[in-house]
Amino acid sequence: MTQVYKHEVQVWDLLIRLFHWILVVAFATAWITSEWLQQPHELAGYLIVALLVARILWGFIGETHARFSDFLNKPSVVFRYLVDEFQGRASRYLGHNPAGGAMVIALLATLALTTTTGVLMANGWIDGGEWLEEVHEFGASFALFLVVLHLLGVLWSSLLHRENLIKAMLTGRKFVSGPDGTPENREATSGE
Repeated sequence: MTQVYKHEVQVWDLLIRLFHWILVVAFATAWITSEWLQQPHELAGYLIVALLVARILWGFIGETHARFSDFLNKPSVVFRYLVDEFQGRASRYLGHNPAGGAMVIALLATLALTTTTGVLMANGWIDGGEWLEEVHEFGASFALFLVVLHLLGVLWSSLLHRENLIKAMLTGRKFVSGPDGTPENREATSGE
């Protein structure tokens, strides 16, 4: 009989964890101050711009699980994963699962739209009038909707795979198991 050992491995590097939690604070600040405190709202928006630039660069040159190539999948793979997830039989991924990877891209794109329109309005670079403000507000509202979906997905996946994904995003570490202490590879091939 083969003995199975369970141990932790580093998955999320410090930059990814800092990006994630600073973004949470910056987005919450921008959302809360949007109607009544313009300066903190704009400062939070500029911080989000800086975070987005850093995250996009890190998506190409960062650690394995931070790279876009590690978690970008075809829509058919994401759809198949979501079906498996709802049926309670989705594979566990060490990094982002296909739905999580799609959520990263959706959030980055939505925040890029929101901050771009915000910067254009704050600096008066485009006289977009009300339509630019409407796009900005739509982007912010859609980002909040995606955040709620993201949280629900994290909770569901945590329950399904019996792992604390919030703790993993704080510590950067996840448990793996396999015969003789080698990591078990239950990850589907990315990009199929």
